[in-house]
This record gives sequence, C-alpha cells and structure tokens, in this order.
Amino acid sequence: MAMNELTTTKLNADSHLLLDQPLLKVPNELGRKNFKTTQRFVEHEQKTILNTLKATATASLAGSNPLESLDGMITRMNTLKRKLEVLQEEEKTINAQSRKRIQHLQDLYEIPSLADVKYDEWSRVRLNRLLVDYLLRNGYLESARQLAREKEIEELVDVDAFVQCHKIEGNLRQGDLTQCLNWCADNSKSLKKINSNLEIELRLQQYIELVRTAETQKKVEAIIHARKYLTMHSDSEFYYKAAGLLNFPANTEADRYKELYSSDRYTYLASLFLRTHHTLFSLPSTPPLQIALSAGLSALKTPSCHSSHLSSSSNPNSTSTSSLCPICSIELNDLARGVPYAHHTKSFVENDPVVLPNGRIYGRERLWGFNEKLGWVEGKVRDPTNPTEWYGVEEVKKVFIS
Repeated sequence: MAMNELTTTKLNADSHLLLDQPLLKVPNELGRKNFKTTQRFVEHEQKTILNTLKATATASLAGSNPLESLDGMITRMNTLKRKLEVLQEEEKTINAQSRKRIQHLQDLYEIPSLADVKYDEWSRVRLNRLLVDYLLRNGYLESARQLAREKEIEELVDVDAFVQCHKIEGNLRQGDLTQCLNWCADNSKSLKKINSNLEIELRLQQYIELVRTAETQKKVEAIIHARKYLTMHSDSEFYYKAAGLLNFPANTEADRYKELYSSDRYTYLASLFLRTHHTLFSLPSTPPLQIALSAGLSALKTPSCHSSHLSSSSNPNSTSTSSLCPICSIELNDLARGVPYAHHTKSFVENDPVVLPNGRIYGRERLWGFNEKLGWVEGKVRDPTNPTEWYGVEEVKKVFIS
C-alpha cells in the first residue's frame, strides 16, 4: 500500500511541462529576431563605410580633402552605435526573461512529490501565468498587466508581445494595413519559412482599395501594384481573379468579386494575422488555460454528465449529489461537451447495482432508500436524478459487471 501511494504522488515533471512549451519559444524567437536585426544593421553599415573609406582613400591620394568624408563616416558609426545600444538593452531584457523562465521550469524538477507544499506554490504561479495569458488573448491588456505585476510574474508572461499583436489586429479591423505590413517586413524571412500568405493578402487588399474607386488613374496604379506584388503568388488563379476585379464595380452582385469588395475582408485579415502571429511565436491557437481546464474536465467526465435528462445543477430542488459535479455545472457544461470521456482502469460501483430504463445505474439499496424517503408508490420507482420520472418495479434490471 505504501508503494502504491508513493507511485500515485510521484511528480512527473516532463508530462506537466507539455503545456508550457511556448514559455521558452517566445523569448527564443524574439532573441533570434533581435540578433538578425543587429546583424543586418552591422552588415549594411560595414559595406557602406568600407566603400566610403575606399573612395576617401582614393580621393586623398588624388589631393582632395578627406575630412568631409571622414565626418560622414563618424556620423554613420555613431548612429549605428545608438541603434546597437537599443538592441543590446532589448537583448538583456530577453535574456533575463529566458533565465527566469528556465529557472521556473527547473524548479518543478526539484519537487519530488505532488504532496509537497512547493508543488502547490509552483502550481499557483502557473495558474497565474495561464490567467494572464487568457486575459491577454481576450484583449484585457491592462488587467493582465496589473495581475502580472501584483503576482510578480512579469518575466514569465508575454505582455508586450500581445500588446503589439492586439494593436495591429485592431488597426486591421479598422482598415489600416500600415502597421501589419511593417510587421511583415520585420519578420519576412520567418514568414517565408512557415509559407505564410499574410503579406500577399494585405497587398491584395491594397489593390482592391485602388480598384474600388473606379478612377482611371487609380486603376493604372492598381495594375502597377499588382505586377509588383501579386505576381509572386504561386497560384495563377489568384492573379487572374485579381485581374478580373478591374471589370467589376464595387456594387457588383457577382459572388466571386462581391466577396473581395466586402468589408468582411478586414475581419478576415485580422484573423489571418492572429493565426500567423501565434504560429510564428509557437503560441497555441487555443488558450492554455482552456486546454488545462479541458484536460481536467475530461478526467471527470462520464456519459451521464451529458444525458438527455436535466442535471441537478439546473434543478435546485434535486436531492442528487451530482450538483457537485463540475461537468454538470451550468458554467462548464458546454466546454466539457466536446472533450472525451475519462478513461479509468478501475471501476467503483455500489453493491448490487441495478439499471433503470433510461440507462442510469444505482445501487439497489440507495435507489430503494431514496424512494422510501419520498414515499413509495405501489409498483413504481422514481429516478433519483429526476424524481418526476416513474418506472415500473418490473422494469428495474440487475446489472452484472464484466
């Protein structure tokens, strides 16, 4: 028995951390982006300065005054220095986040048992992280920031990343593409790696807005725009569809083009950006809080929780103990509806089980005791879950567990 208890309370850190993989991926992606930006600045300025230095040396040998060129190079170097200092500060912040998060995960491996008080403390921190993440995803940015500050977990959550994400999403819903296009430019290489079509959909929207005006000059600009940006699409049908838009006004009833002119396009672009952003930073599309909650609900769910009969949670007069069941609660019933049933390797049933015609199973002694409390009706049996249902005694069948 002691060995059995030890096995059930032993903490498996690897399985616990399946939900926490994005915790390290976001700072890793930010660090990689920071490094690439630094590398791009250095390589660009190095090339420019070396060319300027070579030209200055040649001009100096020819008798020209090199001071003006040297001043220009010094100015460029000072500008580069300021840019690198900003990037260095960002890198320090990212590294501090990574260290804090690695230590947070490492703490779990140093907890031997689920019964350890340290596990409760670690779990509370994790719950707070999941709550902050959920608030951020649903746009409650200030609430999320305040919760992270009060719980001292700012370095364990990605407030700034979500703030920028929601800002761009909001602009897209209002019809402003500028910030999202800038974001695409900053992450162009990463977007190519995941085969994202976000940028070309944004360029298509710019094309649509030019065509929508029906002005000749705007249509000419639209054609130039299409040749520059839309021909990069691998699907020729996409380009033909965009070209056909030139022949249809904004009030067209042709479904193929009416859809492109629709204002719903901006909602689509906002949703596409969110999916792309989360994919780029390895963030799950479903909030981790909901995933954890669904896993817990699945461990408790049984077929009776979603039966066709009213649960006691919606019947305040019911005497059934199922009112304590989270699955049957009004708050969680809909969320639990889509999760699988619990898998149990051991079954615990009451002595002498019997089944009613509606499929509910009870111990005979408890079923009889319930009917005695409410008053026996000769030849009839009530269902404890729904006392308004009556069945004949002869319909109650004995259950044999196999």
